[in-house]
Amino acid sequence: MARDVRQVVAGLLTGSMLIMLCNMVKRDHFDPIYVENLSVQYDLVKVSKQSLVKLSDSTSGGIWRENFSLKPCWRKPLSTTNEEQAKGYIFFNLTDNPEDHTIQIANAVVVAKYVGATLVLPEIRGTQTGHKRQFGDIYDIERFMTSLDGTIQVVKDPPMEASKVNITNIKVPFMVTKDFIESKIQPIFKAKGNLMLTPNLSPSTMSKAKEIIKKDNIKMDPYACLAIFGSLELQQELNQLVSSMIGTLRSLSYKTNGQFVAVDLKVEGLGNLCKGNVIKTKDCFNAKGIGEFLKKIGYQRHTTIYLTQSGWHGSLDDFRKIFPNTFTKDAIIPAYEKAKYQITKSSDFEKVIDFQICTQADVFVPTISNLFYTNVVAKRIASGKTEVLDPTQKDSTSSSIVNYVSPYISKKSHWAYSCFC
Repeated sequence: MARDVRQVVAGLLTGSMLIMLCNMVKRDHFDPIYVENLSVQYDLVKVSKQSLVKLSDSTSGGIWRENFSLKPCWRKPLSTTNEEQAKGYIFFNLTDNPEDHTIQIANAVVVAKYVGATLVLPEIRGTQTGHKRQFGDIYDIERFMTSLDGTIQVVKDPPMEASKVNITNIKVPFMVTKDFIESKIQPIFKAKGNLMLTPNLSPSTMSKAKEIIKKDNIKMDPYACLAIFGSLELQQELNQLVSSMIGTLRSLSYKTNGQFVAVDLKVEGLGNLCKGNVIKTKDCFNAKGIGEFLKKIGYQRHTTIYLTQSGWHGSLDDFRKIFPNTFTKDAIIPAYEKAKYQITKSSDFEKVIDFQICTQADVFVPTISNLFYTNVVAKRIASGKTEVLDPTQKDSTSSSIVNYVSPYISKKSHWAYSCFC
């Protein structure tokens, strides 16, 4: 029976397409974007020019291959008897900025350990008068106390007689040292018995803190390491909320194998550093600039981006034009949880959520060099998530991603590395 000419032509076209498809598979041609392969080692970033790896749908998870494991360098004492504890208490409060909590808790633990005092569970106090939360509103109390068992004694509430006596306030510097404790704090503790630690937030002290952060080869006290990386976990309900939001972001990232990028970009935080249509200043990127940066180094249009901005701001529209799959916490938090945690009305829970999502994202991109950036990277180093890109590094015209790996990672200059072997 004679064949229709159209059937013959269709058959030829189908055969041709099948041959082309086979060739594409053989040549690995589905994703035409290639970048230099980065193999992130424990001590440095190496670039293999001989090997090309596909940028897997614009996520750097396909670029970086982790090849290290971190183990704590500190050892936890087996026990601390009551006789080893002096008759005194260390009181302290946390600010409402979660990026401050790790250092504040580390300082309190280190002081209590070296003076032999009992640590009292802190409250979390905001900048507004009378605004405070209980430690358990954000963190797992039992986890905190158990993790420090055998190192120091921790109590939820001190005895009534301890609360009634005069408590001496003493200012402690950023990352308090054993030498400072022995020379400045120990004599006062022996004389007074109960101390209230307050962070020294004077401009000169914070300036020194920034220099400490930038300084290479900082050696953290082992008890500070334990406090920072071994004691703090979110309380169960808040942890479930964060996990749910991260799960939502991964579900929205179906084109990128569940991987997403977290960008610390708060319009109000940029202030005068990034104005109007200025794409980049010396110290930061604005929304448009960070969008163009991510596009320049190879991220594709459908990449899922999480921004720490509270609510949507008109200045973010240019960013969403580049990456339509961009979300703030308001868009991914369940409505009933938003009301429960007073999202958009109470900034402390928002900050906790941002800190946790930036810590757990597949890639973290800061826009300003600040304490949030430093302490997010600390947590990421501890969990092996060293995919941190700093857009302010190197030549702004470069499109090579290796030029933007955070120096905390590429130079292993972050103090967190001193806590791990």
